[in-house]
Amino acid sequence: MNQPLICMTLTGSTLEENRQLVQKYSKLIDIVELRVDYLTEEEQLYARRFPSMIRLPCILTIRRDVDGGKFSGGEFSRTCLFGRALAFADQDRAKNFAYVDFEDDFHIPSFQDAALAFGVKIIRSVHSLEEPIYNLKARCDEMRKTGYEIPKIAFLPRKLSDVSNLFKEGEQITQYEHIFCALGVQGLPARILASYSNSYLTYVSPEELLNNTTFLGHIDPVTMTSLYNFRSITKQTQLFGITGWPLYKTSSPEIHNAGYKKLGINAVYFPIRSPLVSEALTFAEQLGIKGLSITIPHKESVLYYLNDQSPEVVQIGACNTAIYKNKKWIGYNTDAYGFKRALLEFLGPMSIKRKKVAIIGAGGAAKAVAYILKQMGARVCIFNRTLSHAKQIAERYGFKYCTLEPDCAPILDEYSNLIIQTTSVGMTKEIKPGTPPQPEHNDPIYFYNFRGNELLMDLIYKPAITPVMKRASLSGCRVNNGYRMLEYQAYAQFKLFTGQDFEEDTDTTIIQ
Repeated sequence: MNQPLICMTLTGSTLEENRQLVQKYSKLIDIVELRVDYLTEEEQLYARRFPSMIRLPCILTIRRDVDGGKFSGGEFSRTCLFGRALAFADQDRAKNFAYVDFEDDFHIPSFQDAALAFGVKIIRSVHSLEEPIYNLKARCDEMRKTGYEIPKIAFLPRKLSDVSNLFKEGEQITQYEHIFCALGVQGLPARILASYSNSYLTYVSPEELLNNTTFLGHIDPVTMTSLYNFRSITKQTQLFGITGWPLYKTSSPEIHNAGYKKLGINAVYFPIRSPLVSEALTFAEQLGIKGLSITIPHKESVLYYLNDQSPEVVQIGACNTAIYKNKKWIGYNTDAYGFKRALLEFLGPMSIKRKKVAIIGAGGAAKAVAYILKQMGARVCIFNRTLSHAKQIAERYGFKYCTLEPDCAPILDEYSNLIIQTTSVGMTKEIKPGTPPQPEHNDPIYFYNFRGNELLMDLIYKPAITPVMKRASLSGCRVNNGYRMLEYQAYAQFKLFTGQDFEEDTDTTIIQ
């Protein structure tokens, strides 16, 4: 099978808007899909003109609302639009639609005959927005009524095993072209690794219109080609990834994929979203993924599934890196290395030995922080909403602990030489509609009044300045976010994944 094409879905409201987007991204894509159902009613009547307005092959699609589109009119109106768009075929085929997408239950013999006569390829599609579709190969065989259609199956996976099944079924189809799409956030691996399912193409959307296709799970052409290096991915490409849930945003792919390019390593690193770490590990095994970064909320639950643990994982009680070798999962913790290097850089010549330090939170990151602060001789108090979690870490190192609530403000003031914020509070994310905004939604210590002489380190890196950092900075405090820690722990992961140093002349030995 040939390398999959990159198809940009156009959901602008006018033909001119879509033309400008094609012009902007033309060097990054191979083909476009005109979603006529997104055009204004007046513009829909002139869809026939669009192929002559651009210089790329174009798919004609008029998607019904029941299939995830915006066309809510009757089938008669939709049939008329298809007819107008396909009529008066030009002898110059570049001025005609190169493809037309007909749903599997939409059969107009005259349209099919005309398409075949004028060289317009038919994509025969089926969409399931509620549940996954199985037996994909058998379904594709069934959809090829004339033997010329390109079958397309798009579905919303319920779990990662539905995506791995897509890869398994796609590997079996080598006799004809087909298109497989796993929708939503869990379907991203299927889009990036389209070559693994022998898919004819993968869909992207222009950055300007991504909001129109959020539910589909589209990414933009720049991200697909530059960040994930899509055109270079083959079945010989080494696979690595990061798993967590919901994993709204992560900069880890930028760091790791930049390292592969820099060192000429044929590898790709991408998000694998799952609420269960067990599913992510199974998915990785089935797909041949060699290593995973582990993030919230899996850093502790993954311990149960590891066949072996490095000394720092045993000591810290959390794992952020898992390597699959000889059919066994081996766990490491590079958060400790990353945090210590970032902290020393932030502190400069200052020593925190015997200084009073507050850790906000008691998750996997907090455990790595506590491990390092103990080594550095700091006097620590751990603050967490669930007191038992704070107690568990504190008793391991002989630290103090306290409930994270307004009543703890005096104790937090006592341990405020350095405040290290390790929770996800303040991270860029959506709050459920209808939920009244509360201070604790974006500032875990909203009740604390900064004096101006505290040091604050927030391990969040998106946004670069969190609400608590801004508040502390306005009071005169020196603040730092978690991007350096992210970078440094990623460098250590990179060494574990590839055996090569990301940075020249840098010792990325994991702390023992």
